[in-house]
Amino acid sequence: MTRGLAAALRKGVARMRRRPLRPGRETRGDVHIVPRDSIAANALAAVVAIMTFLAAVTSGGVAMVIGSANEWQAEVAREMTIQIRPTPGHDIEAEISRAQQLALAAPGVVEARAYSREESDRLLEPWLGSGLSLDDLPVPRMIAVRIARGAVVDTAALRQSLARDVAGASLDDHRSGINRMRGVAKAAIAGGMGVFGLVLAATVLSVTFATRGAMASNRPIVEVLHFVGAKEAYIATQFQRHFLWLGLKGGALGGIAALLFLILAERVSGLFMGAAEAEAAAVLGHFSMGFTGYAVVAAEVGLIAAVTALTSRQVVIHTLRNIE
Repeated sequence: MTRGLAAALRKGVARMRRRPLRPGRETRGDVHIVPRDSIAANALAAVVAIMTFLAAVTSGGVAMVIGSANEWQAEVAREMTIQIRPTPGHDIEAEISRAQQLALAAPGVVEARAYSREESDRLLEPWLGSGLSLDDLPVPRMIAVRIARGAVVDTAALRQSLARDVAGASLDDHRSGINRMRGVAKAAIAGGMGVFGLVLAATVLSVTFATRGAMASNRPIVEVLHFVGAKEAYIATQFQRHFLWLGLKGGALGGIAALLFLILAERVSGLFMGAAEAEAAAVLGHFSMGFTGYAVVAAEVGLIAAVTALTSRQVVIHTLRNIE
């Protein structure tokens, strides 16, 4: 029986030598080295889709946070606050008027609005409650300073002028809040990159095991092709095309599902916010991915497909070189 099998193999090899394989040229009826539709192929496409979904949702969330942080920083950077505390022996209304004049005299300032006593009292209602008489308390008065877009104000000079000419005045340029928001944005970027790195690592491992399984199930065909003179690049290309198609199919499904999920989450969050949407937008900005977020998701789909194809190619080439 062994002799018959060897004879059949020699005949098959002789036919292959008479009709050498040429990359890129396939006749009708040829059988692909790797079956296109199989349980293993569909399972790998599902794994790639899940990985792409996780990566895209993470990237979309990071893009929303970064966009909101940039919008919030741009608005906060255009505002400053002057606080004037009541000081014995000084008329607070006169100090407020003097502080307004100093603020408007600073280059780049376009508005300096002083809060009335009633408005200042209402600012304390969330903490002290309503209906309280605050006449006997030294409630500070606030001046909201608005900066022209693109202008840079010398805050050090303005702070010195206020300290010298206005009793009980202090200037807050909101720099600490901006720095904290930048820290949040950087942490979101680092977290998103970490998750995406884990997704790529899981994808590489999945494709590696899938490629080894495909080569194991088709090992006789691969060995015959290898021994009769088929180049490594040709055999690897057959696997690469197969896994590239699986990567594109799974990546596209995962990317589309992630986009639908992010759009739905954005719409649902807007419905639940209701009347508080304007206030939340003023404080946190508008949560939206924008063009950059969609571009990142599309790039991730292509990158995961490319990683899938290149990983399978490297695994095939490494395996062929170990065939004796």
